[in-house]
Amino acid sequence: MLETVIGLEVHVQLKTKTKAFCGCSTEFGRLPNSQVCPVCLGFPGSLPVLNKTVLEYGIKVGVALNCKIPEYTKFDRKNYFYPDLPKNYQISQYDQPLAQSGYLDIAIENGTKRITIKRVHLEEDAGKLIHEGTDSSASYVDYNRAGIPLLEIVSEPELNSPDEAYQYLTTLKSIIRYLDVSDCDMEKGSLRCDANISLRPCGEKKLGVKTELKNMNSFKAVKSGLEYEIKRQLAILEAGGKVTQQTLLWDEKKQKTAVMRSKEEAHDYRYFPEPDLVPFIFKSADIKIIKETIPELPQEKLLRFVKEFSLAPYEANILTSDKSLADFFEKCSRGYKNYKNLSNWIIGAFLSEINNRSIEPKDIPITPEKFTLLLNLADTGKINSLTAKTVLSEMFETQKSPDLIISEKNLSQISDSGELEQIITQIINVNEKSVTDYKNGKANALMFLIGQAMKQTKGKANPNMVTEMLKERIKNA
Repeated sequence: MLETVIGLEVHVQLKTKTKAFCGCSTEFGRLPNSQVCPVCLGFPGSLPVLNKTVLEYGIKVGVALNCKIPEYTKFDRKNYFYPDLPKNYQISQYDQPLAQSGYLDIAIENGTKRITIKRVHLEEDAGKLIHEGTDSSASYVDYNRAGIPLLEIVSEPELNSPDEAYQYLTTLKSIIRYLDVSDCDMEKGSLRCDANISLRPCGEKKLGVKTELKNMNSFKAVKSGLEYEIKRQLAILEAGGKVTQQTLLWDEKKQKTAVMRSKEEAHDYRYFPEPDLVPFIFKSADIKIIKETIPELPQEKLLRFVKEFSLAPYEANILTSDKSLADFFEKCSRGYKNYKNLSNWIIGAFLSEINNRSIEPKDIPITPEKFTLLLNLADTGKINSLTAKTVLSEMFETQKSPDLIISEKNLSQISDSGELEQIITQIINVNEKSVTDYKNGKANALMFLIGQAMKQTKGKANPNMVTEMLKERIKNA
């Protein structure tokens, strides 16, 4: 029997205002080659100068991932022909990285699993080759991205399934976004992942021949690519063949891998110390200052939410998965003390509005005060829960307060017994079969009658009153 072994290399663009080794802007979406200079274009005689914030952000991530921060680190030249990196080498780190020997705990079915972080190192990004809209014989290159600071986070091969890899990535992304050092937007290329995967007999310590998967533009694609590669390697091994060590591209449309190149080893890159950058020596006082800037991280916040707000771990996990969402919940909790109901609303209707509109939690268009006012209006019977969802949608659309929306659209709940009595009389008169069915023990018939009342009042009837009044009328009929 074979087991899957996966190691992940995650590249994170740091959201500094300027590039790693020059003063060019890192703003996304500008005109091609409008954010370049002699340094990031590799002109002879130009010299790199390290962006101090890049170093601080890197240490911050290393500390958050429980890594050891050495007293000494240096940069190296990774010699490789990058057609979109004009120096024809990359400034990276090889044998003395910024951070190493850390760990990340991920949630699995039976608890948690600790994944070792082998190393965290800094390097510069390459440019971007453009083929769309060009003739087949040409490639265009945009150097705006060349020199943007990258943090590479390398795990040990300790993940054993695509699900574990997915959980690792989502957990890592959450931590990085809490640290506010990257937006982790995969569509913009600010978070990219390469996966090394091999199969070996269960109980065997030696790794099998690995392949590396590239070009995966979402966590779902990482999971799908790994699932495909497991099946491909398994078929080869079961047929008595041997897996070839290769770098593979993931084709999202065809849902299959394609060979990119045979895999290089470290010696193929001919690393040597970067002669234009001095080594960096860290003082314990410097590391302490950076540690003090680290906020409460997702796992700590999750445990606090469970304890402080009496939430289930599942609920707390969703609420703390994004810092902006967690902050929104906490601000709401100051003015609304039914934490369970608050959690249900945010996890349900609120997140549904966010997802349907494809917006980030950080861009929530309504305030906690307006949202808690909506919940209080529903709790006091001003509107029912169905109408509250309609009002919430309108709040996202217009940013108006819920009481104003209710007034403008005449959405107040109908709780007048006399008005409801007339409606119920009409419902009973035109639905005699459903009334008879309910008398004969068919509970769904009552739900139908309630639905008719809600339909007639456009969702404004008090559902609890309608239910009780229907039962009473049918019982005494």
